[in-house]
Amino acid sequence: MARQLKLLATGQIIPTALHTEMQRSYLEYAMSVIVGRALPDVRDGLKPVHRRILYAMHELGLTPDRPFRKSARVVGDVLGKYHPHGDQSVYDALVRMVQDFSSRYPLLGGHGNFGSIDNDPPAAMRYTETRLSPIGDQGMLSDISEAIVDFTNNFDNSQQEPVVLPAQLPFLLLNGCTGIAVGMATNIPPHNLGEVVDGLVALIDNPQLSDEKLWRLIPGPDFPTGGQILETEGIQETYRQGKGLIPVRGVTRIETLDVGVHRRKERTAIIVTELPYQVNKSAWIEKIADLVNQGRLEGIADLRDESDRTGMRVVIELKRDAKTNTVLNSLYKQTALQSNFGAIMLALVDNQPRQLSLRQLLEEFLSFREQTLTRQYSYELQECQSRLHLLEGLLIALNNLDRMIDILRHATDGTTAKVRLETDLKISDSQANAILAMPMRRLTGLERQKLEADYEVLQTRIQELETLLNNRQELLNTLKKELRSLKRKFGDKRRTRIITPTAKKKSESSEVSSKKTEVSEVSSKKSITPEVSNKKTEVAEVKAEPSPTQNFKLFTPQTPPDEAILEITHQGEVTWCSPNSDPNPEIITYRQAITQQDYFISITDSAKAYPISVSEIPPREIQSISLLSLLSKAAQRDANNIVAHFFPFPDTSTQDLLLLTQQGRIKRLAISELKDLTNRGFVLIKLKEGDYLNYVCPTQEGEEAVIATSGGRILRFGVTDESIPIMGRNAQGNQGVKLRYGESLVSCLTINKTQNLLLVSQLGYGKQLPSSSLRLTKLGDVGTQAMQFTSKTDSLAGLMTVEKGGEILLLTNHNRQFKIPIDSVKLWGKDGTGDKLVKLKNEEIIIKIFS
Repeated sequence: MARQLKLLATGQIIPTALHTEMQRSYLEYAMSVIVGRALPDVRDGLKPVHRRILYAMHELGLTPDRPFRKSARVVGDVLGKYHPHGDQSVYDALVRMVQDFSSRYPLLGGHGNFGSIDNDPPAAMRYTETRLSPIGDQGMLSDISEAIVDFTNNFDNSQQEPVVLPAQLPFLLLNGCTGIAVGMATNIPPHNLGEVVDGLVALIDNPQLSDEKLWRLIPGPDFPTGGQILETEGIQETYRQGKGLIPVRGVTRIETLDVGVHRRKERTAIIVTELPYQVNKSAWIEKIADLVNQGRLEGIADLRDESDRTGMRVVIELKRDAKTNTVLNSLYKQTALQSNFGAIMLALVDNQPRQLSLRQLLEEFLSFREQTLTRQYSYELQECQSRLHLLEGLLIALNNLDRMIDILRHATDGTTAKVRLETDLKISDSQANAILAMPMRRLTGLERQKLEADYEVLQTRIQELETLLNNRQELLNTLKKELRSLKRKFGDKRRTRIITPTAKKKSESSEVSSKKTEVSEVSSKKSITPEVSNKKTEVAEVKAEPSPTQNFKLFTPQTPPDEAILEITHQGEVTWCSPNSDPNPEIITYRQAITQQDYFISITDSAKAYPISVSEIPPREIQSISLLSLLSKAAQRDANNIVAHFFPFPDTSTQDLLLLTQQGRIKRLAISELKDLTNRGFVLIKLKEGDYLNYVCPTQEGEEAVIATSGGRILRFGVTDESIPIMGRNAQGNQGVKLRYGESLVSCLTINKTQNLLLVSQLGYGKQLPSSSLRLTKLGDVGTQAMQFTSKTDSLAGLMTVEKGGEILLLTNHNRQFKIPIDSVKLWGKDGTGDKLVKLKNEEIIIKIFS
């Protein structure tokens, strides 16, 4: 086209077939859209508009530690410098990078209304504010420069913009991407950061890693809105070929609601707490209402949205004669409660669109990251060598100080002095310039020592850089360390559950389907399930029929039998098993027998209690599940850790709870305060800023309790109305123990006078101590110094009550475990360091003790 226009300008005419010209022009337009707008780059996972937004914010200095700035300012900079298109397209892209329900790991942070899962529009750009998120700043823009990635001219050649950002993580997989180009489209699902990093590290260690092992490390997508993925065939097809259908289902449970006003009237309801990714909740509810009004969906009596800022809750009340499974399967079939995610892993590789498998996508990222690290280290090596060269010149001048001063004294001008320095001291032009620019303070002894120290540091760093550049294995080891560091900093738990029924359950499902048996609805135990109003709720346990349109059955966790054991691991995973099951290989921190009359309460470190139905916990033979993942998304964001207990009512209604915060505040709360607990949660103690709940232990009037600090102090006190009265949920409590500088709490538990206490220090010293040897004090006292330490770096790691004949387990920061017979730990008094229980490596310490 350009050649023809040039020829036309000179008066020449070239005959061209119309269809040929249209084909060529359309292909040029199509490639322009593909490369310049619609498809992401496989290296940083970004489209041009997203890349330009991030770089513009980096230039504006909108880092996570800086204040938010108006979105309109960012949009203006992007339009004026890099993206000559409409402002609304830029703002829409910015909004999506802020929304935590659109991006698994949002690259931007925001203040203001950025829309909702109901497809509510965001506020205008003049009202909202934004800045880079921590993962967006460190993972995308760290050390960006023209030496590390290529830059190109912007649209008017007024300045430079990056061709690609030096991404340290494969954000194309982490956040996914959706784009419609000309004749092609991409739809990449988001994934879990920790799993992707594990897959990358495995590929670095073994490039010939089989697909099956890679898929075990990255089992499937992890959507920001949670949900359930049914079966793995669609996932494997996507990972193998770069294209496939992944069936995704919302998360539901069954409740029995009391809806009567003057007399009791019960009604079964389906509660929806999670929807498939990218499903508009309000549109989905409208669809259900339309189907009911048209008579195409039967059995529904009422429909309401009780969602709030703590999480999603859509209540679908059923008619009295409706079969729960029939209605549920109709919802799966006729609405988006179950839908297929059509994955197409299409991205730009060398500016060409390519459909990639999971392995190819990871390999492309690793190749890119290796190139950026090589460029980064090469640039740093040049800088270090240049700096070292100048330091050599300065040190030569200082070693010949008298000669240098004589040259400067007799030189007529700077040029003469420079030539004399180069000739007499045999130094280079740049070294002579550095000497002439050197301030007089550099002549002092301390400055000379500093120059020599800098010289040694630069030499060491140059050797390290040369090793990294000349030894590919060392470079890859550095890359692995970088990936693991990012995983520790930004990794989180999986939100989307992958449901893979066992072969036995599949055969049972098909047998049920062939016989067309109706499954009765069973009204079960009392439950503290969520309800916005003051209605009492009960959980109904339902065995689900298989959907007639699917080859897989509805997964419902099995209800524990009358005799079952609930277990919680030290990593916060929960499951149940039968009493005769094999021992759990994980470290169990909480174990208790459960029955169908019990319900489960989890208490987070933000001092809020939430209900968990036992029916939501899977048996050990299927899988274990994170306690945090059973809570609402708002609760997960609000907490980092969980302390869990069973509170069966009304058997323990006479019990109380001791709540101890990290700053040493303690409160006694009656368990009966929790009888009306809902899914929104209850605040159990009012926390001060920076404080969090650390320990929760059941107690009763007349018992005794102890609090231990890392400094080896133990405070023993009686649990009485005089010493620690019962307070309401909104009270802050009293100061239980005053912590000294550098101290922290290590334990809080109830005891009796006949028990022995076991104390273990971080360096592996331990001893038994009679609890009666500790003086009984009041709250706020300094307590008793119960353990001394052989080293200033040692401190108390844990405290527990022990019985003869048992064992304890010690866990170190190197993830090593030691089993110690309790009888082998000697009985000491309150004075003394105890005996060395285990031999630790350098920088290894005991971090936790378990019974």
